[in-house]
Amino acid sequence: MRTLIVAFLLVGAAAGQDFNGRWDIHTDTPRPRAWWLELNGAGTDRATGKFVSAYNGDMNTVNSIKVENGELVFVIEQPGRGGGAGRKHLYRARIEGGKLKGTYQTDAPNAQTLAWTGVRAPVIAEKDDGSWKEGTPIQLFNGKDTSGWGPLVPGAEMKWSVVDGVLRNAPPTTDIISDRKFWNFKLHVDFRIVEHSNSGIGLRGRYEVQILDDYGKPPQSHGAGALYARFAPSVNASKPAGEWQSYDIRLVGRQLTVVHNGVKVLDKVEVEGLTAIANNADEGESGPFIVQGDHSYVEIKSFVVTPLIR
Repeated sequence: MRTLIVAFLLVGAAAGQDFNGRWDIHTDTPRPRAWWLELNGAGTDRATGKFVSAYNGDMNTVNSIKVENGELVFVIEQPGRGGGAGRKHLYRARIEGGKLKGTYQTDAPNAQTLAWTGVRAPVIAEKDDGSWKEGTPIQLFNGKDTSGWGPLVPGAEMKWSVVDGVLRNAPPTTDIISDRKFWNFKLHVDFRIVEHSNSGIGLRGRYEVQILDDYGKPPQSHGAGALYARFAPSVNASKPAGEWQSYDIRLVGRQLTVVHNGVKVLDKVEVEGLTAIANNADEGESGPFIVQGDHSYVEIKSFVVTPLIR
């Protein structure tokens, strides 16, 4: 009997191992959105997983993972308010042609089912090793109008305008996305926010560097200068709301460096995968910039991109 149990466990582990690893996920939603999944030990009783993002834009912990008859089933439990019962997010998928083909549904009444497709996250070997040279700087914001930018949500009203050389939004409105795409680059942004502002800059349309009114607060993974929900800045270098601030951002491969108001707060951290701002799952390809404008007010007076080349 013991031999049969061991054999059964080994078969289950073997059946589940194809699901292990990192997956970039495309969804069909009105607001272009991408997810990210990492699984380890699928098919065993020690399976673990991380997901971006079922709720709150966070790195969510996968609470249960099973492989049944070749189908992956995992659940993320969203905590309820005040200690009450929360919502459950249910995902199912099978591997078809090397891809994860799946569905998503919550336990909310009359919840609709959403189809999604995952591909293996690519290995990106490029390093910020001093071998990259600066190309010609590009003024992605021309100081006159919104040329070169469009609404992230197709067809949405873009309540962004330029006044006295400053790009500003009028929330609630859509995030904006650049027409041009970039791979390795350095970026200089001058921005200003008001009290309680919450914005961000999306790199390659996938990785958000957070903008937040959190002057004087401890650094944290949802704070200013953070790689959202993944890496907290080493220090909080924010200025008070109403003052002009700057980001100098450098991205080579998966290595990210952020200088906030002249202070290096992230130093070649490894970007493991997507954050919740992601509008595309094509991690091996060039991507656009996103400026988040759907939450609250933000102003931009400089947005200069310098491609890094060899």
